[in-house]
Amino acid sequence: MKKQLFFVVVLMAFFGQLQAQTLKTDVLVIGNGNTAVAAGLQAAISGVKTTILLQADGFDISAIDNGLSSGIQATFLQKTRNAKQIKDSLQTPIFNAQTANEVLKAWTDSLKNLSIIRNVTWVKAERSGKNWSFKLSNGSTLKPKVLINPGDEKLNNALKISTTKNGWTVLDYSNTIYRTSVAGGPNATLFSMYQFFVPAQENLIWISDTKNMLLGQAGGATAAYAAFFNTKTSLSKPKTIQGELINYKLNLIPFSDIKNTDSNWKAIQFVGVTGVLKAEINEVMANFYPNKLVSTTEVKQPIKDYFYKAQIWFDDYTNLQMTIGSTIDMVCYVGNKALISTKKEIEKKWKTTYQFKTELDLNRSINRREFAVLVQDYMPPFNVNIDKDGKVVR
Repeated sequence: MKKQLFFVVVLMAFFGQLQAQTLKTDVLVIGNGNTAVAAGLQAAISGVKTTILLQADGFDISAIDNGLSSGIQATFLQKTRNAKQIKDSLQTPIFNAQTANEVLKAWTDSLKNLSIIRNVTWVKAERSGKNWSFKLSNGSTLKPKVLINPGDEKLNNALKISTTKNGWTVLDYSNTIYRTSVAGGPNATLFSMYQFFVPAQENLIWISDTKNMLLGQAGGATAAYAAFFNTKTSLSKPKTIQGELINYKLNLIPFSDIKNTDSNWKAIQFVGVTGVLKAEINEVMANFYPNKLVSTTEVKQPIKDYFYKAQIWFDDYTNLQMTIGSTIDMVCYVGNKALISTKKEIEKKWKTTYQFKTELDLNRSINRREFAVLVQDYMPPFNVNIDKDGKVVR
């Protein structure tokens, strides 16, 4: 009997130590809504150890409008359609909380970098050097490098952090901040990477909207950058984060007429966020108009802003319209490419790599789709650095 009692005491002490352990993670997301789960998914997908502290048994997902879905939100909707055996890829499935949780559980369980802590709450939150420390209700301590807080004002109060609402901004080309966009939203809106940051608060991603997967994904990639490179969030490089998000199919510029499934979507997003080709905006949407012909006037100044050599080329080019031939000549001159070999290369790529439906005719006026693809492939303005206001730094 004494031996059994001793064994029980040892086990209790052992499990007590387990409960009181200190856990380290690169990124911590606190919340169980749309924003939180998308942030956690993207941070893990971006290659850093990520923890979502649900503080509940499951996710509390809100219904999603298919509208301008992209990235993780679009993938979630497709996974939901698959679960409900809906074959129409454009149909928004009727929302069901149980199905949403089943889909998300299967998805989160498949990611090796992602851990989910359920039915545990934080009881104390504080700074720990440049990072964070959270005492949890199970007795353990969680120490992340970067914290993502999707709309938890109680947590802000505990950390003595003052925040304001950070929502979508209408796309406006008179302000170059659009070049720092990390998410394109509904009604011709976008979200700058710098809106995530709170003054004097490093390694904190604040998102006031708890129900937005688009913002969650963008916040997850931004947090992952700081954790992966072991740097401050204020030193984040927007180009690197934008490139990561485009690689995972998130719209940065909200082109309503260019879907994720478009074979040239990626090039159009890369060129679109630079403003070399601008959207035509009305009250409810921003359109790219891929088949519209490119005038010299619309691209002359934007390209000159990015490349010194372009100023010389445009001084000699007097045609009112850009042609396929002149565009190839320009990208070779500015991008230091051999003209003859580049023409041969483009000829091979035209209907294979680029999947253009048009014929390659050097004398024909070039449309916006073709122009975006050629510019991105041979002299990408996206590779030119910008500052925090979106102004070109050469």
